[in-house]
Amino acid sequence: EVQLQASGGGLVQPGGSLRLSCATSGFSFDDYVIGWFRQAPGKEREGVASISNSDGKTYYTRSTQGRFTLSKDNSKRTVYLQMGSLKPEDTAIYYCAADRGSWTHMDQYEYEYWGQGTLVIVSS
Repeated sequence: EVQLQASGGGLVQPGGSLRLSCATSGFSFDDYVIGWFRQAPGKEREGVASISNSDGKTYYTRSTQGRFTLSKDNSKRTVYLQMGSLKPEDTAIYYCAADRGSWTHMDQYEYEYWGQGTLVIVSS
């Protein structure tokens, strides 16, 4: 059974940092791209960043470039999203998803597997 479990969300002040984790099981980790997406209240889900587990290449959207950093631990089958300089507009439910292949992208309709989200609230 394929499983993706996002965790690490919480309440953080503007300017603060938070690290999200996406723990996976049930598929060949090295053969997939892991993408992070988020959905803010009243808004459509949008892409955040993605990483290729085979070669480590990353992709960041304009809103997260320079503030968020992806990393992975293949032995733990886990991808991490380090978020810094957080803003109130980063408040959302964050989801991780898996797409077979090595192309880092943010086309959410191409991602096969999805995990439950973790809530991030940026507020003073």
